[in-house]
Amino acid sequence: MTRWIGLIAGGGDLPELTLRGMQQQGCRVACVGMRGICDPRLKELSDKFCYAGALHIGKWFRKLKRWDCSQAVLIGKVHKVNIYDPIQMIRMWPDIAVGRIWLGSHKNNRGDAAILGALADTMQQKGIQLMDQTTFLPNSLADEGVMTQLEPTQSQWADIEYGWGRVSEISRLDIGQSLAVHKSMIIAVEAIEGTDRMILRAGELCRKGGWTMLKGLHANHDMRIDVPTVGVKTIEILRQQGARCLVLAAGKVIMAEKQRLITLADQSGITIVGRA
Repeated sequence: MTRWIGLIAGGGDLPELTLRGMQQQGCRVACVGMRGICDPRLKELSDKFCYAGALHIGKWFRKLKRWDCSQAVLIGKVHKVNIYDPIQMIRMWPDIAVGRIWLGSHKNNRGDAAILGALADTMQQKGIQLMDQTTFLPNSLADEGVMTQLEPTQSQWADIEYGWGRVSEISRLDIGQSLAVHKSMIIAVEAIEGTDRMILRAGELCRKGGWTMLKGLHANHDMRIDVPTVGVKTIEILRQQGARCLVLAAGKVIMAEKQRLITLADQSGITIVGRA
């Protein structure tokens, strides 16, 4: 019997990579693409497809159930800053299901983990199990150890040791997943603005360059809802802003276009380290 898997697709490259991974494992893909956010190519690549608003999760449920999908992967970018922009919120026009999740969240805990965890629980109640986002991307995860030809310097190793426990802690506190370190000082921490803007801020604060970016997760992070990702664009921005070392949680951070990313890092004088 053919296995149908749901794909709820945001923006960026990861939804297509996930879709191809599903197909390689013999699955047929029923895709709900977030309107105005997902890549239109997904419509051609999927076996079944429909558009739905990013905040119209009631339609997600109805379509996936109609397509006999009991499991789904939710993956792709949705810029969180839009949630705090009243005009964007009106354009997205959240449905009743989103309203219930938002109102049901504790007023003092509306961080990513709380909201997305409530979303995953709601989908489970509707009979749709959200899967680990890395399930169909095993070859795209960060490896343990130095992944580039370029090795870290002694000072970079010191920054890695200084920053590693701290990046896990900001993840545990639901602040962000990345930070920038230079000479054992934290120069920037990622929050709602996202990784790219944090990199730009770090470059402004450390104009001499040579700083290290760390990206990771705490031990109990829910891999169904928000797996950190780096891509070729990340390397390009790091190079432009003077970073010379990138540290990733091994087996927990997705590297989109992994081999191309590593090659570009070597060409850019950036070493990449996977840390367990």
